[in-house]
Amino acid sequence: MSPVALGAGAGFLYYRFVGCRTGTCPITRNPWISTIYGAILGSMFIGR
Repeated sequence: MSPVALGAGAGFLYYRFVGCRTGTCPITRNPWISTIYGAILGSMFIGR
C-alpha cells in the first residue's frame, strides 16, 4: 500500500476518533481536509 493511501487513511481515522468537538479546528473539523492533509503528510515518505 502506498504511503499516500496510508496517510489519507490515518488522516480520516484521526478525524473520526479524535476530531474536533468545537468545530473551530482548521484541519480536523472536516473529514475531507483531514484526509487530504494526511495524504500530503504520507506523500513526504515516498522517496525514503
